[in-house]
Amino acid sequence: MAAAAELQGKYQKLAQEYSKLRAQNQVLKKGVVDEQANSASLKEQLKMKDQSLRKLQQEMDSLTFRNQQLAKRVELLQDELALSEARGKKNKKSAESSSQLSQEQKSVFNEDLQKKIEENERLHILFFEADEQHKRLEAELRTRLEVLETDAAQHQTVVDSLTRKYTDAIEKLQNDKTKLEIKSQTLEREAKDCRLRTEECQQQLKNLQAALGSRLEESLCIINEKVPFNDTRSRRYNALNVPLHNRRYQLKLRDLAGQALAFVQELVTALLNFHTYTEQKVQIFPIDSATDTVSPLNQKFSQYLHENASYVRPLEEGMLHLFESITEDTVTVLETAVKLKVFSEHLASYLGFLRKILPYQLKSLEEECESSLCTAALRARNMELQRDMKRLTAVFEKLHTYVSLLVLPSTKPEGLLRTNYNLVFTNIAASLHGFHDILKDISKHYSQKAALEQDVPTATQKLITTNDCILSSVAALTNGAGKIASFFSNNLDHFTVSLSYGPKGGTEFISPLSAECMLQYKKKAVAYMKSLKKPCAASVPYEEALANRRVLLSSTESREGLAQQVQQSLEKIARLEQEKEHWMLEAQLAKIKLEKENQKLKDSLSGHLTETIQEHSVLPNVAEQKKETTEKSLREPIRSTSLTPDVESREDLIKNHYMARIAELTSHLQLADSKSVHFHAECRALAKRLSLAEKSKESLTEELKLASQNISRLQDELMTTKRSYEDQLSMMSDHLCSMNETLTKQREEIDTLKMTSKGNSKKNKNR
Repeated sequence: MAAAAELQGKYQKLAQEYSKLRAQNQVLKKGVVDEQANSASLKEQLKMKDQSLRKLQQEMDSLTFRNQQLAKRVELLQDELALSEARGKKNKKSAESSSQLSQEQKSVFNEDLQKKIEENERLHILFFEADEQHKRLEAELRTRLEVLETDAAQHQTVVDSLTRKYTDAIEKLQNDKTKLEIKSQTLEREAKDCRLRTEECQQQLKNLQAALGSRLEESLCIINEKVPFNDTRSRRYNALNVPLHNRRYQLKLRDLAGQALAFVQELVTALLNFHTYTEQKVQIFPIDSATDTVSPLNQKFSQYLHENASYVRPLEEGMLHLFESITEDTVTVLETAVKLKVFSEHLASYLGFLRKILPYQLKSLEEECESSLCTAALRARNMELQRDMKRLTAVFEKLHTYVSLLVLPSTKPEGLLRTNYNLVFTNIAASLHGFHDILKDISKHYSQKAALEQDVPTATQKLITTNDCILSSVAALTNGAGKIASFFSNNLDHFTVSLSYGPKGGTEFISPLSAECMLQYKKKAVAYMKSLKKPCAASVPYEEALANRRVLLSSTESREGLAQQVQQSLEKIARLEQEKEHWMLEAQLAKIKLEKENQKLKDSLSGHLTETIQEHSVLPNVAEQKKETTEKSLREPIRSTSLTPDVESREDLIKNHYMARIAELTSHLQLADSKSVHFHAECRALAKRLSLAEKSKESLTEELKLASQNISRLQDELMTTKRSYEDQLSMMSDHLCSMNETLTKQREEIDTLKMTSKGNSKKNKNR
């Protein structure tokens, strides 16, 4: 594909160069045709001039011949006149008689001579004029010839450059042609390979289709047998399904709700300040309550304005509850936005407050207009403020209407269709922009009114500060309204999309009850998914698991032998324990006997009675000692004089050996468990890889189909480009041949013109 794109780019560049050269060639053709026409006209002019020159030359020749005749005749006449004068001296008489005849002849000769002289002057003038005209024509023709020679030289240079360019272009095109032929051969080879691959892929596709068909039949049978009903077919049941959780939309919506909450808080503080400062203004102007009693109308108006916090503060609380209801885990749509109803109710209460204070505000402004301190300009500002307050209340009514429409999906879903959501949001955005415009007008008119009230002679510093506070609150209101309007219009598309999605296969939630049930199901699903999430045990590395596998295989062979050895060793230990107890009892009895014999030796000197008493006291002690030794032997070994150290050392050795062996076996067992877990994970990973490989195989088959189609298309394009470039090359070669022919003709014409001009110049020089 990249090679085809490069070829196409080269072809486009060559086509552009060819079009440029063709345009230049057309311009040169026009220039050559014009020069040919000029040369033809010049030839005709030269022919005409040659004819005129020949005529003039003939006339000049005839005139020179006539002049020569006249000169000879004049000489003859002069000779005759001299002879006649000489004869006159000799023959005066005869002269007097013939004087009359000679005078008549002289007069005739003089007239004839005068005519010849005049005719000769006229011919000299004509000859001079013809000579001057010939010189001018020769100069003009020479200049014209020089211009034509320079033009011919320029045209020759242009033609040479064009021939070089065309030869370079032809060489490039030939090189490109060879490259394209090589690429076409490679593409043909690749096409053959692709055909073979496509055949293989088609065969694999058939096999896969057969396998998928069998799987589809099995899955359809399972679905028909196991699935009792499809809940997505029914709108009522599908509304209870949990839709796909779009966490990004939820986070964005929560972020937008937080921004809206901040804007509403700014707007609430500005409204509180505006109403409180308006209350102070009513108490100050036009009548100050500190010096005089305020009218009952203004008292009632200030009383209502004093209650503004109970109507304005709930707007912030309602928006805060709405923001808190939008979390990351919930599905926030208009059907589930139950807290929007609370905000709508608070907005309705504030609208009722505005409607309640509106007539009092209008009457208060009228009362200001009726006071003696009110000027005409101030009266006009008050009338404008009356209109602004009416517009402000109307805008809040519009906003309440549209917000109440947004509440309908969570209360009465049949009241607002989902197709009208976008229209409602756009109307809210338009109303917010209108609210901003009205507040700008109010700010403008209030500033003008405050400036006029400062000029009132009874204006106090308290009135000026109150007016400044009202202006600052109105400015804050205007800024807050502008922020809300721009915020809502910028995020209008997100509101429309994120607040109107539903379950898969459905277009909407049917009712608020179904939406609430859906949220409960979603919570249960989230809890179930959390319960399924358990921390995975630490797996053994793959290389270590492979190394331990060999150890496990070698150890499993000797496990039975080790178990038999352990059993035999346990039996030996039990037998040795029994022997140990036996020999310990024997040693104890021997010790008792030894003590008894020693006692007998000590008490041999005593009497027979004392011996009998000692014997009676020793026997129960012996029985008690036997019992104690048996109990101690069961609990712990008794140290004897000669046997106990060897027994303890041997027992410790055996115990240590078997404890080490048991620890080693437990470690091997743990390694085997870890290897089995890792092997199970590897099997799962291989199964996933197998499924991914099947998917990639399907995608590769599709890509192979597209590649084969692209190859066939590229081959067709290559053939068309080949043909077009061959046609272009033939056309360019024909065009170059025609240009060469025209250039040779022009050169021949220029040479002929040069020869004619040289001949004319030689003739003129000779003349």
